[in-house]
Amino acid sequence: MNTALLRAILILPGNVLVVVPALVLWLSGWSAAAWQASPATFGALALAAGLAGLGLMLMVRTVGLFLRRGQGTPAPWDPPRKLVVEGVYRHVRNPMISGVICALLAEALAFWSWPLCVWAALFVAVNMLYMPLSEEPGLERRFGAAYRTYKANVPRWIPRFRPWAGEDLTPDRS
Repeated sequence: MNTALLRAILILPGNVLVVVPALVLWLSGWSAAAWQASPATFGALALAAGLAGLGLMLMVRTVGLFLRRGQGTPAPWDPPRKLVVEGVYRHVRNPMISGVICALLAEALAFWSWPLCVWAALFVAVNMLYMPLSEEPGLERRFGAAYRTYKANVPRWIPRFRPWAGEDLTPDRS
């Protein structure tokens, strides 16, 4: 596996989805003994499994597209060198973050933990600030008019039902 990709996965989603939630559970005094088997918890587990599956699928597809088409990783220190506007990126501009949010909500449901819900909300709030204030201006500088066209047609968070069928903004597929 590419070392830059491995480092990106361990540092970014690894910390957000494993290290911080483990600390939150530990600091909040979560105990498996507090988890009660009931129809509600089994329903929550089923929903958690669906959210976790959706989140994992989005994260895997995003990383794959960044590697194959973008020639980079999701990490800011090794960003894609080419604008990726295909697959899940034709529905939503930030599928990696959407995937991480799904996984965080899955953890909160699976552990039946309000503190993990707070962590998920904090993650969302930070990204709601970071994306328009830092990431998107950087993408506009790197990819210019192509990114502005993409941004005008594909929503940041709520996916389009139908994929954007606009012009191909990644003509060089080598």
